[in-house]
Amino acid sequence: MPPRNDQDRTEPATPKRRQEARRKGQVAKSREISSAVVLLGSVLVLVLMGEWMVRHLLVLESDLIRRSGALHLTPEALLDLGSYTTGRLVLILAPIMGLLVVLVVGSNLAQVGLLFSWEALSPRLSRLNPVEGLRRILSMGALVELLKAFIKLAIVGAVAWLTVRSEWDEFFPLVEGEPWSVGAHMGRAIVKLGARTGMVLLALAALDYLYQRWEYERGLRMTKEEIKEEFKQQEGDPKVKGRIRQRQREMARRRMIAAVAEADVVITNPQHLAVALHYEQGSMSAPVVVAKGADYLALRIRQEARRHGVPVVEDRPLALALYRGVDVGDQIPVNLYKAVAEVLAYVYRQRGTS
Repeated sequence: MPPRNDQDRTEPATPKRRQEARRKGQVAKSREISSAVVLLGSVLVLVLMGEWMVRHLLVLESDLIRRSGALHLTPEALLDLGSYTTGRLVLILAPIMGLLVVLVVGSNLAQVGLLFSWEALSPRLSRLNPVEGLRRILSMGALVELLKAFIKLAIVGAVAWLTVRSEWDEFFPLVEGEPWSVGAHMGRAIVKLGARTGMVLLALAALDYLYQRWEYERGLRMTKEEIKEEFKQQEGDPKVKGRIRQRQREMARRRMIAAVAEADVVITNPQHLAVALHYEQGSMSAPVVVAKGADYLALRIRQEARRHGVPVVEDRPLALALYRGVDVGDQIPVNLYKAVAEVLAYVYRQRGTS
């Protein structure tokens, strides 16, 4: 089969193709969204809990200074001081670290849902191939990512510069101010810088996600031949399906021929058609067609009837009406009650059961 280019891939991906891609870990996802959400979440934590965190850090600092005056330089004392400091820092930084974990996991779940792919984690020898690595570096996708990085850096840098420039004139009077007021002003400036940068990153991330979604859909597109081949695999080869249907018909025909042994009468046309009827008084409201056929199958029904002693009655109009109007396993229609009743009465008289 000749190689195809992207121009041949004009059809949207089928559900099966999408499931296979997801199983391999191939999903539409933007890493920029996680970065923007984490930055904005950090700013939110600083706004809500920044004062609390600074106050506890100052308390920890004063506590460490107090402890250092009576500290004995022994391994046990240093280990105890390190454990104490680490524990206090974990408690102080736990809110922001916990929120960042939630934001990272949540942003990924919002994009791709719950997904775990062993195939995406499995090592591939092709990744160690320097030729393939160079090809990936020089690919169009890598160039697009590089261009996006430059654009993001330029936009974020411009926003950061404008934010710092707007606060620049207020920095100099703080030189003679109180340390607490200097820290508070610096904190407000950092929050403003982080908020503006985060909003810009979030807008860029939304555009990047739309691009990743478009690129993902474009990469999943299929050719018409691939769709036909997938349809064949799902529905089965027409030749195989034909053989299966033939076997099913043969099995149904054998079951139908076997049911002739229980019939009460076989009505014929006389050579071309044969219809076998079965009726049980008290348990059936009307006779049931248990077998019917034309030509060779009609001959088989007559032979089976004679082998089991089932009466064969010639009635051309009735045989034709039953063959055309009643399926195997169905009861005869009301308009044929009288004609069939006459045939059954004749059979019962012949048996001496009338």
